[in-house]
Amino acid sequence: MLYLVPTPIGNLKDITLRAIEILQQVDAVIAEDTRKSGQLLKHLNIEKRLISFHAHNEHKVLESICQRLQHGEQLALVTDAGTPGISDPGFLLVRACVQAGIEVCSLPGATAFVPALVNSGLPCERFCFEGFLPVKKGRQTRLESLKEEKRTMVFYESPHRLIKTLTQFKEVFGSDRKASVSREITKLYEENRRGSIEQLLQYYGTQTIKGEIVIVVEGMGTSKVVEEE
Repeated sequence: MLYLVPTPIGNLKDITLRAIEILQQVDAVIAEDTRKSGQLLKHLNIEKRLISFHAHNEHKVLESICQRLQHGEQLALVTDAGTPGISDPGFLLVRACVQAGIEVCSLPGATAFVPALVNSGLPCERFCFEGFLPVKKGRQTRLESLKEEKRTMVFYESPHRLIKTLTQFKEVFGSDRKASVSREITKLYEENRRGSIEQLLQYYGTQTIKGEIVIVVEGMGTSKVVEEE
């Protein structure tokens, strides 16, 4: 059995009792960053062998992890923060397990985009999660493909690319399109900023930006529909 165990995205209290129980029971923990996961396990008073699994070794260790599972081991997969498989190598392991007939159990728990989405004040009954945009190749093509997207859009972004991304959003979606930027979610200096893309650009253009970021952008025509209702 492979368990997908969500871990806190900031506040260490945001871990479920079931997640702690699974981490205590498994034979080993597969971790994107063994140092960060080791600190979390230490905080929880759990001693487990850690198996490194990240973007630079994912293909090398994939087969050995599947073999361990096929031989009867119980393993837990954790990411640096949040739910494994979302914008991280966890997807490859889950797919390999499914193809090999290995049972996968996904626990509910912490993830960054859900609190950012519901906090945005934008419609969230229908939305599309885009994760991280391509850094270089394909970035503009992806944005152009979303130009007429009517659902609320959710993006992950790093602090040093926030201004560039908002500027590109302004060019593609228009300066008046409503959006929100959520930063340092669940942490001491959590910030949720809402407004037009232009207003967000003006604000963050004067700020020192730190922490992982979730950007939520309204879909095309959403404001007009709300006004008519």
